[in-house]
Amino acid sequence: MKIALMNENSQAAKNQVIYNSLRKVADEKGFEVVNYGMYSADDKAQLTYVQLGILAATLLNSGAADFVVTGCGTGEGAMLALNSFPGVLCGHVETPLDAYTFSQINDGNAIAIPFALGFGWGGDLNLQYIFEKLWCEPSGGGYPKERVVHEQRNKKILDQVKTVTHRKLTDILPELDRELVKGAFAGENFREYFFRDAKDEAIIKVVRDIIG
Repeated sequence: MKIALMNENSQAAKNQVIYNSLRKVADEKGFEVVNYGMYSADDKAQLTYVQLGILAATLLNSGAADFVVTGCGTGEGAMLALNSFPGVLCGHVETPLDAYTFSQINDGNAIAIPFALGFGWGGDLNLQYIFEKLWCEPSGGGYPKERVVHEQRNKKILDQVKTVTHRKLTDILPELDRELVKGAFAGENFREYFFRDAKDEAIIKVVRDIIG
């Protein structure tokens, strides 16, 4: 599995802490972590939580990433932004229990973590425990286990609803404010990572048209 990590500007200074905690778990699982930044508060490309939604949706829908780890001060803005787009099912995760139940019940492909609210002493350990519980079992296994059939059915229903309530990403990106979208793709390593890993040619073409 390829995991994309991304931070918005208010919490960019924590990128390395988050990355280190994520890598501890991902390496044990044999997962790859691709760090899209922001890498520091001084980065030239300043991402807002709205732009996290654009970036995450582009990575997930194009196949450049299988899962996204992100967040903001409270985690709420990032979650709302990501869930605004097709092909993204993002949970708000504060604790290891949140991570486990989201993975088992909702079987999503992104999480938004509060990196300021309640993030104090031991914050790095909480992150590590969140990632451990997120991937301790194959996702979608249900919790409690006797509810798995109902929960998997509800997940399929939600996926079907989202195909009706959301348009294709290739239609959405060109209609958004161009500078907003270009800013979402302005990270120093975006071009290298995205064009290396993306698989959907239609999305790749739209991204090329936008960033030039």
